Amino acid sequence: MSLPTVLTLRAALIAALAALAGCAAPTRAPDLASFVVVGVDGSAVARVLTAGAACPTIRIDGRDAPMAVRSPAHTVAQRPTVSAPADSKPSAFPVLACEAAIPAGTVQASVAGQALPLPRAQPNRIVVVGDTGCRLKKTGGEDYQDCNDPAAYPFARIAALAAAWQPDLVVHVGDYHYRENACPPGRAGCAGSPWGYGWDTWDADFFAPGRALLNAAPWVMARGNHESCARGGQGFLRFLDPRPLLPGRDCDAAANDAVGDYSDPYAVALGDGAQLIVIDTSNTTYRGLAPTDPRMAKYADSYRKMETLAQKAAYSMLVEHHPILGFGAIRGKAGEVVLFNGDKGLQDAFGAVNPALLPPGVKAILSGHVHLWEQVSFASAHPTQFVSGFSGTAEDTVPLPAVLPPAATPAPGALVDQFSSWVGGFGYMTMERAGAEQWDVKVWDTKGAVRNTCRITGSKSVCAVGRVD
Repeated sequence: MSLPTVLTLRAALIAALAALAGCAAPTRAPDLASFVVVGVDGSAVARVLTAGAACPTIRIDGRDAPMAVRSPAHTVAQRPTVSAPADSKPSAFPVLACEAAIPAGTVQASVAGQALPLPRAQPNRIVVVGDTGCRLKKTGGEDYQDCNDPAAYPFARIAALAAAWQPDLVVHVGDYHYRENACPPGRAGCAGSPWGYGWDTWDADFFAPGRALLNAAPWVMARGNHESCARGGQGFLRFLDPRPLLPGRDCDAAANDAVGDYSDPYAVALGDGAQLIVIDTSNTTYRGLAPTDPRMAKYADSYRKMETLAQKAAYSMLVEHHPILGFGAIRGKAGEVVLFNGDKGLQDAFGAVNPALLPPGVKAILSGHVHLWEQVSFASAHPTQFVSGFSGTAEDTVPLPAVLPPAATPAPGALVDQFSSWVGGFGYMTMERAGAEQWDVKVWDTKGAVRNTCRITGSKSVCAVGRVD
């Protein structure tokens, strides 16, 4: 091997190790992000975000084709933020969002010489991440994450490790955007961070740190509460939502939020009789919904459409941000651990249609929202619940009990049989197909070590470790 070749390989190895260690951001074109979103009816859409004046061409199986403008570069008029209305500012999107459908059966696709990851008819290796942004939120207390510290905000490392696992598909269970307010003066950990809802923040929170994983496989993008219209919905609908971007369904004007905050469920086929069903739950509330709340009708409609989709496959996994059958914990006034249950808003709306909460064909749920990893399986006829909300955002710190109290239930009628959790650690989850209705789950940390393993069989699951410490 020649000396130049040796030096080139050595440089490449050093760059890869530095990126994994969080010492250097992944090399990236300053004005280009490209990725593939899997959406309605399993359709695949190539997306390119560029600072150029025109969309690039896409090369599909040796032929060049134009990409269409999804959203032009422009600035959206100011809307007040949820956390600090006085700190609001317009959302600047000085990037052109472009897209092109990737026909089924495509063998090769690329943009500007960069190969695009293509969907597989039967994805057997799935990465599940969620709650990946860096939290900067003015709440009257200390709610700021050290975005400049790779140990405190490790999403770039998690994305690189997950990409190295060579997934066939990536599922993001929601909450991509967290930098809502400016870093306080004098705080070095987040000094200089962009904030607000424009492109600079979306790039810092998701596209730059997530680039390795965006390049590794197609993505299924669920929507979280941080992407509701009152928060980061403008960026989500421009960049990540699989559907066409329509006027009035863009979160630009608050008057249209009754449209922009809701989306119909869709299915993504996984082969061998399995599918994902993706539901938009961005506007639900843990406080619950009154019978006259308009959201009751919206989510009841989502339930019925989910039910119709579930009838088309033998095995469905529901992908939605708010865990309907999970637990979380807070400290009580005396410092004791107090459990809170699954999302009450979804329980109210879905339960009004079906007291069992979910259709029989839904055997597993993949969620985020609670900043931890968790597994729950039931003796009752409820689907097993997994929570993968531990991939970058400041973690929950109140530990879930190693053994749940005897009467603990996340929803009426749900009888817990198996329970496992990891609180306070960052990482990602993988699922590897083991049979027609079987998946092997692994829980990974930021060192690339497996911290727990689980087996899903039908609607049940069991894990090797009850609580990761």
